[in-house]
Amino acid sequence: MFKATFRSFLAHKGRMALSAIAVLLSVAFVSGTLIFTDTITKTFDDLFKSTAADVTVSQKSEQSDSDLAVTGQVKSIPVGTTDQVAKMPGVKAAHAAVSVENITVVDSKNKSVGPDGGAPTIGLNWYESDRSPVKITSGRVPQAAGEAVVDADTADRKKIKIGDSLRVIAAPGTTEVKVVGVATFTTTNPGATLVFLETAAAQKAFLGSTDKISDVELDAAPGVTHEQLKQTVSSQLGAGFEVKTKAEAAKDASDDIGTFINFMKYAMLGFAGVAVLVGIFLIFNTFQMLVAQRTRELGLMRAVGASGKQVKRSVVVEALLLGVVGSTLGLAAGFGLAIGLKALIQSFGMNLKGTSLVFNPATPIAAYSVGIIVTVLAAYIPARRAARISPMAALREASAPVQKPLRRRTVIGIVIAAIGVFGLVAAATASSAKNGGFMLVIGILMTLVSFVVLGPVLARTVIPWLGAGFPKLFGPMGKLSRDNSMRNPRRTGATAAALMIGVALVSGIAVFASSMNSSLSKQIDRSFGADFTVQGNSGGPMGPDIYQTVKGAEGVGTPVRARLLPDVEVTYPDGQTSKDQVNAVDKGFDSVWKLKYTAGDASQVGTPGSIVLDEQAAKDHGVGVGGTVKVTFPGGKSVDAKVVALREHVKGGLQFGFGNIPTLPISTLEEVAPDVQDFLIFANAAPGADKSAVSEKLEATLDPFPQVSVRDQADYKELVQGQIKVLLYMIYGLLGLAIIIAILGVINTLALSVVERTREIGLMRAIGASRRQIRRMIRLESIVIAVFGALVGLVLGLSWGVTAQRLLSEQGLEVLTIPWGTVVTVVIASAVVGLLAALLPALRASRMNVLAAIASE
Repeated sequence: MFKATFRSFLAHKGRMALSAIAVLLSVAFVSGTLIFTDTITKTFDDLFKSTAADVTVSQKSEQSDSDLAVTGQVKSIPVGTTDQVAKMPGVKAAHAAVSVENITVVDSKNKSVGPDGGAPTIGLNWYESDRSPVKITSGRVPQAAGEAVVDADTADRKKIKIGDSLRVIAAPGTTEVKVVGVATFTTTNPGATLVFLETAAAQKAFLGSTDKISDVELDAAPGVTHEQLKQTVSSQLGAGFEVKTKAEAAKDASDDIGTFINFMKYAMLGFAGVAVLVGIFLIFNTFQMLVAQRTRELGLMRAVGASGKQVKRSVVVEALLLGVVGSTLGLAAGFGLAIGLKALIQSFGMNLKGTSLVFNPATPIAAYSVGIIVTVLAAYIPARRAARISPMAALREASAPVQKPLRRRTVIGIVIAAIGVFGLVAAATASSAKNGGFMLVIGILMTLVSFVVLGPVLARTVIPWLGAGFPKLFGPMGKLSRDNSMRNPRRTGATAAALMIGVALVSGIAVFASSMNSSLSKQIDRSFGADFTVQGNSGGPMGPDIYQTVKGAEGVGTPVRARLLPDVEVTYPDGQTSKDQVNAVDKGFDSVWKLKYTAGDASQVGTPGSIVLDEQAAKDHGVGVGGTVKVTFPGGKSVDAKVVALREHVKGGLQFGFGNIPTLPISTLEEVAPDVQDFLIFANAAPGADKSAVSEKLEATLDPFPQVSVRDQADYKELVQGQIKVLLYMIYGLLGLAIIIAILGVINTLALSVVERTREIGLMRAIGASRRQIRRMIRLESIVIAVFGALVGLVLGLSWGVTAQRLLSEQGLEVLTIPWGTVVTVVIASAVVGLLAALLPALRASRMNVLAAIASE
């Protein structure tokens, strides 16, 4: 039986080719994702391990690095700490280090020399160390103020040469420097731009004072372990310092980047899962049709003594062989995909030229598990049907398989659909997103399963309507193509289901994204009261010189600043406390950012000693206008603030703006946290001034600050919508693989259908049908199946998208927008897909030898 199975597999290898490609693509997506993310993870792990000091001493802070980045604050310790720890036992050497991220560096043409992607620009001091990630390969080290060394990748990418002038812009101000050296990474360049200054110059430029450094990096003396040195330093330094070993510092750095890498990995694997699901339908159809075509062959095997179990096992083994072949090829293709992803990320500035791909044992295990399990599962039902073939029935004259009634399938499908519809309705009418989220998932899954189950029933109902005009438009071939599409509704339903899943996801996401676009636009229209805003290009904070520049710009009225500070504790009169981010604003905030105030005087927002609370928080804690709360800031300083207004509570995280956080005056932050920088600056044109002219003058005035941008309301909308579009196109791109596999499914079904109908097509040719007519019949059949799958997918996707919008309407997704342009495009594209998918099967059908086709069984 095994020999017969193997020979059968080889004999039908051409018919299984597209199924093998489906397995290949799915496995390639999975293995390529794992190889790529494992490579990036190991690259960063190696980088952090090789550059971390034996022990690092830095400022101890309750705030995370991400929280500090919002405020513009940086960690620092007294410069004298270096000499203090250098004298401690077990210390071989102590190095004062300065390192500040997210600075801006521009060339003589005021163009940024930083990374084009999301990597940071880092300002550092230069000191000699075996652990340095770079070494001088051209020029010399910086020895005095006004001198700088840049990394070689940045120098090459931005055409920077020794002697070029640069401007280094950081929180303390702007520093003019001349490039005196170029340094090459000794490890992988993670994509960052590095600018090294002489130590004293770096202290002034990045920390604002020569009395501060970022941290002290210690080398352990021979025979002293890192942990021993850490214990010694910790015990003698006392409070206010954080001491980490090499392993701890490397792990913390790896964990920070690992969070993003893991998110990327699981997101890509999720889309790979969609591709695998779509591939199941293709493989199922393949084996279903092969079993039907081999009825006499399998019946003969039963007649000569093979049991039903042996026949079933034979089909399963064929699926196993298909899974092994497809997985092997997919694993190889996964390497190719990983190489492509590596090249893609290098285009964003990350230098991986010397990095080898990482092939962990988990990768082939996952690849073969996906490929083999999916293939065997997809072939199991056809294998069971093969085992039930009667030897006598199989040896009769070949005829089309008898189609079982669809009554049971219809009942099951309707019951599942009812559960799914109930889930969607319950989600749409839920009192909160938390309560309705689970029901939305149930509704999506159940309606998807129900439409797959009801696919054959819908095919019999919808396809006659879709092809109603075919007989008039295309004559007999049009009628035949419509009838052929309904001849085997189970096969048509399974083929269309693959395309249906892809279209449903695309259309559902399109509704969600369009609704988000419209909702955010409405919120911007409602809230945006200023003529212009000034904000950092990367969303980071801005130094005080930018505010002063805006304030002195011609034609600009008094600007209003907004700052953010995380981890602020508010203590209410009832004794309870809440810890949250707060924003601090100037007086006049109520006119530049229009919010609904339910109590108090909005004009008092931003006045000294005031605070604005969310109405729900005020109600929960029994405080109203005129009441007093205690505000405690990171570091322990506290002030009493008087409630001057209550702001309407907004629900959910899809709201544009500052949410429900307390609002303090700028003056309070300047007293307790003077190093917190501006997050946003609002500005209005002076009365009677032309807004366009003022905008142009303001942009020209801010030209020396390339790290910020001036935007009006339309610009803000464009920015937000552009970000949504980028995300949407990324999702479409990842769903593209599932669509490709669905197209292969249509091609596969048509190709096998042509083989199955060889004799029929030969007879049609014999009675006068031309090759052109045969090709037209196959093409029309393909178009009908593709459009049918797309329409069913649209119904599903639109219902999912509408339900998600209704569920999140109270969370900020308040406007429902159906992207009709996308809907029309999907229908037209599906027809084109159907036409293209039929080209090869139609060509093969038209080229059949008439006599050989008639003589075939």
